[in-house]
Amino acid sequence: MRKQILIVGAGFAGMWAALSAARLADKHQQAVDITVIAPQPELRVRPRFYESHVQTLVSPLMPLFDVTGVKFLRGTVEQILPASKEVSWKDENGEVRLRRYDRLVLASGSHVNRDIVAGAAEHAFDLDQLESATVLEQHLKDLAGQPESDARNTVVVCGGGFTGIEMALELPGRLREILGEDAKTRVVVVERGAQPGGRWSKELRDVIIEASAELGVEWLVNAEVESVDASGVTLKDGQVIASQTVIWTVGVQANGLTAQIDAPRDRQGRLHVNANLQVEGHEDIYATGDVAYAATDDKGNHALMTCQHAILLGKFAGNNVAASLLNVAPLPYRQEMYVTCLDLGAWGAVYSEGWDQQVKLTREEAKKLKVSIVSELIYPPKADRAVAFEVADPYAPFV
Repeated sequence: MRKQILIVGAGFAGMWAALSAARLADKHQQAVDITVIAPQPELRVRPRFYESHVQTLVSPLMPLFDVTGVKFLRGTVEQILPASKEVSWKDENGEVRLRRYDRLVLASGSHVNRDIVAGAAEHAFDLDQLESATVLEQHLKDLAGQPESDARNTVVVCGGGFTGIEMALELPGRLREILGEDAKTRVVVVERGAQPGGRWSKELRDVIIEASAELGVEWLVNAEVESVDASGVTLKDGQVIASQTVIWTVGVQANGLTAQIDAPRDRQGRLHVNANLQVEGHEDIYATGDVAYAATDDKGNHALMTCQHAILLGKFAGNNVAASLLNVAPLPYRQEMYVTCLDLGAWGAVYSEGWDQQVKLTREEAKKLKVSIVSELIYPPKADRAVAFEVADPYAPFV
């Protein structure tokens, strides 16, 4: 019977895991069934969901899977059964099925948890998934039809991480397009830290502060949200901000499937993995992307929940899961180079290198690089078997 590799998820990590596993099986001329289970056969380019025209930010995967021999099942995995080496999944018709595996790659991604604050699930928007980002985009467009008011013209972004920053600095220009150049709009970032970008280097922080000031984006620091309702946000210090648009960007957690595996997890629910990306205590289960707590180097750094890390994690996971079935030596995951390229709206962008965020490019130079990364570099390869296998090599150049 042919060996079965089952990959849960078709995001950056899942897609690259499938291609990398197929590449190694092809290289060694071994027949291995590689199957991806996901709700849809498309890569949703999540890092761009702060942009407009969000429904166009997808890339079909079936042409790529077809030429590389990867099988696809449309559905959602609901239960992992390590004892029997099976998963329970629901197909597109709602029928529950079982699928056997010899090796499992969990690449089911992450989600924003809006339940941590009262009213956020009911009244806040997010950029977490294509569907919710589409709802937000339509809501912003619909503001033009609402009566003029401070609440209509005010957007509150909860959280000053990279997602919150990119969304907030995009908004002044977007709101002018929607409400008119003369509209008195307000964009407020609520950040619990002591200063904007306080968790990063002074160099990077100073750029974020400069860009925010130039675009008129306000920061409320040392601030936390107490509750959200239809009229706006109430902070823990009692301050109320009237707003029809509250955007939630904090509380990112690994997909809940990680809790079904009896293994150590970090505070975000990510499974601890070894250098080969095997889940601790489960040599037949690999975790990758946003569900993996993986060391990137020997200096204490760990992969972040970013596509930059998910892409390479996926390539290593796919290679190693196939290697374990082909009696080939695995490739220990390493990603010592870390970069950031942060979109800062009409101001431009900022590009930094290293875990200490040394700023290398700003404004238009960085913006050109950002556009190149998000519109070309992170997209799937073309549906050409040789090209796909070449770039699926974990040692192929990336960033």
